[in-house]
Amino acid sequence: MSKLFSPFSLRDLTFKNRVFVSPMCQYSAVDGMPNEWHLVHLGTRAVGGAALVMTEAAAVNAAGRISPDDAGIWNDTQREAWRPIVNFIRANDAVAAIQLAHAGRKASTYAPWRGHGKVDVQDGGWQVLGPSSNAFSETYPQPHEMTVAEIRAVIDDFAAAAKRAIDAGFQVAEIHAAHGYLAHQFLSPLSNLRGDGYGGSLENRMRFTLDITAAVREVWPKQLPIFIRISASDWKDGGWDVSQSIELARASKKLGVDLFDVSSGGAVADANMTIGPGYQVPFARAVRRHAAMATGAVGLITEAVQAEQIIANGDADCVFLARVLLRDPYWPLRAATELGAMVEWPDQYKRGALTAFGK
Repeated sequence: MSKLFSPFSLRDLTFKNRVFVSPMCQYSAVDGMPNEWHLVHLGTRAVGGAALVMTEAAAVNAAGRISPDDAGIWNDTQREAWRPIVNFIRANDAVAAIQLAHAGRKASTYAPWRGHGKVDVQDGGWQVLGPSSNAFSETYPQPHEMTVAEIRAVIDDFAAAAKRAIDAGFQVAEIHAAHGYLAHQFLSPLSNLRGDGYGGSLENRMRFTLDITAAVREVWPKQLPIFIRISASDWKDGGWDVSQSIELARASKKLGVDLFDVSSGGAVADANMTIGPGYQVPFARAVRRHAAMATGAVGLITEAVQAEQIIANGDADCVFLARVLLRDPYWPLRAATELGAMVEWPDQYKRGALTAFGK
């Protein structure tokens, strides 16, 4: 009996298996509007057998985009553009999830294939915000240190975006507090140099993320789950680490968060990361065990047996896959066959369904 292809429930929502599609920026939106590319990209992963399909980072306001080409959900027109995408995902037996995000000091940068570093205002860029005025690197924009009023406005934007997401039919909201984006910038002492109630102590550095969480939980239906994506380590001395991540998970759980999507890195440009297959799984295991929080494992998880062991060993409750699903959108269907799990193929594809003999 495959653990990877066993059901998993959070609140009133049951996922048909433990294979989740990780947020992957597509840099293919205009004015934050998702389009046919997003429908095909996300819809194909739903057809491919994943239990949850999550959008790329959807900016809660225009200044929160990583690049001018990022998707958003800061207005009602964008909400309506997401609706047919959500409907297709759900019609194909997958849970539709949205990642709510603000890039902070890492905003106003180029899509990877268009350039590197900051996009100047004359080229469509904008003034970026951060907890402090220190830039991510020499090639990134110089942030404006946020006032308390600006902090509260962004928290309100997260709540408003969550309301739109519910109206569009999304079933899971994930708050993006990883990879050096705005919430992570507040968490990490390497990027947060504030001296007020949003900086300094661990309690103060967690305040922004927890305020966002409380605001989103207030508008999100009680029967539906909320995730938070974190970077469990900055991979640099003096930065955010696993022990602080556990404390954040404990505090978040009290506010009604149901799962931590555990990644790492992104806070600083000179991090010294050690990368290999499943290299972030120990972070998910630590948060799960010490905070009694459901977790998702991410990072170079590519093989069916590898993913199965993560779940079977109790390291995480689900796996979030990214690049391997770009190469093979039907990875879940193939993995189920490899593991001997019985899963339902779409009617339209049953003529090509794999068997134990690959025929």
